Amino acid sequence: MTNEIMIAGFGGQGVMAIGKSLAEAGMKEGKEVSWLPSYGPEMRGGTANCSVVISTDPIVSPIILEPTELIAMNLPSLLKFEPTVVPGGTIFVNSSIITEKVTRTDVKAVYVPCLDIANELGNTKVANMVMLGAYIQAMGNLGEETIKEMLVHMFTGPKAKLVDLNIEALRRGAACVK
Repeated sequence: MTNEIMIAGFGGQGVMAIGKSLAEAGMKEGKEVSWLPSYGPEMRGGTANCSVVISTDPIVSPIILEPTELIAMNLPSLLKFEPTVVPGGTIFVNSSIITEKVTRTDVKAVYVPCLDIANELGNTKVANMVMLGAYIQAMGNLGEETIKEMLVHMFTGPKAKLVDLNIEALRRGAACVK
């Protein structure tokens, strides 16, 4: 089983963090993984995307031309990458800022109000974790507990207080697709 995931949005939306979390969780679960980031000319506010491959088989190339899944955090990313998703694939849309719908009928669309949920939680920076929770729940290719363990290891010292907030963001994202 192989998941080829394109994650795209504006710099500062946590696109790279979603990708890195997926790749590290895959490694922790003993899967083959690759993570390939790509930045636009500006870091914060410019375009950013990354491709992640999670597989039970050896990965031939980290370059993804036809992703099985797309996580679009902004409209330009949806417009650019929607046509590239394989038929039967899944497109995750940050419906808080993308009001347009997926136009293709040969893919599954999952709409997640990431920013709305993050605002409800009191911190817009966890919008990416909301999306990650939705992705993990919908795809079932990685364990939720693995991601939670990673958060505990990522947020140490003064940042340890952010673990519970990020876990709640994951939970709320997962609830969007249950």
